[in-house]
Amino acid sequence: MNDLVNASHLKIAAIQMVSTPKLNENLEVAARLIKAASEAGSQLVVLPEYFCLMGLKDTDKVSVREAVGSGPIQARLAEIAQENNIYLVAGSIPLEAKESNKVLNTSLVFDPEGKQIARYDKIHLFGFQTETERYEESETIAPGSQPGHFQITLHSVDWQFGLSICYDLRFPELYRALGSVDCHIIPAAFTYTTGKDHWEILLRARAIENQCYVLSSAQGGAHLNQRRTWGDSMLIDPWGQVLTHLPQGEGFIMGTLSKDKLKEVRSKLPALKHRKF
Repeated sequence: MNDLVNASHLKIAAIQMVSTPKLNENLEVAARLIKAASEAGSQLVVLPEYFCLMGLKDTDKVSVREAVGSGPIQARLAEIAQENNIYLVAGSIPLEAKESNKVLNTSLVFDPEGKQIARYDKIHLFGFQTETERYEESETIAPGSQPGHFQITLHSVDWQFGLSICYDLRFPELYRALGSVDCHIIPAAFTYTTGKDHWEILLRARAIENQCYVLSSAQGGAHLNQRRTWGDSMLIDPWGQVLTHLPQGEGFIMGTLSKDKLKEVRSKLPALKHRKF
């Protein structure tokens, strides 16, 4: 009976970082935190957006971009997944774009053998400007065009995941296009300014309207490039309740996905079946 109960649960973790302009330093921090999450029992671990590099200027990421399937960042990520025997959702890394002065901001998924099993290129590019802050991702990032998702099977149980990155969170039509999933995974580097007002509200909305878990993995602190990120990595259940979160700083959160909870919420309030459009 215990095996049956355990099969309907999946232990997951989100890493929170305060990444620096030093690529190798960030990779080692990620490796250390992933190992800790794995040793605590996590079967799937998620890294934040820009985990490998938070450059001093926006163009820094172009100089470390890699071809898909080749390069030291991807090789290290494959090793980490294999060493820890986990599924690894690698936040976002810079991959080659058609334009030589831009990158694709890409989330890659690796299985416990270190094989890449999924890819998502960030579709929605952040633009924001005040008197003191300016962000225009389209100047250095080329947008993706296809929604991303993946499935894993553990103990004969299938788990469906949706992939999105940071600013995508503001576009509910993307999540509708992904269809029914058990959990939406959202790596991010939300600004402090927007995060304090919108982050939790948007995450909980995506969980409630799609009746699924939402796991966010965030950058959370003051970076050497003078940027301040909001943090607050969190796991939210299909009813919209925050199960666990980490407000600021380096570390990780852990939680459990439950097929029983998904069924409970979707049966007592079958909103997904009531859709008209």
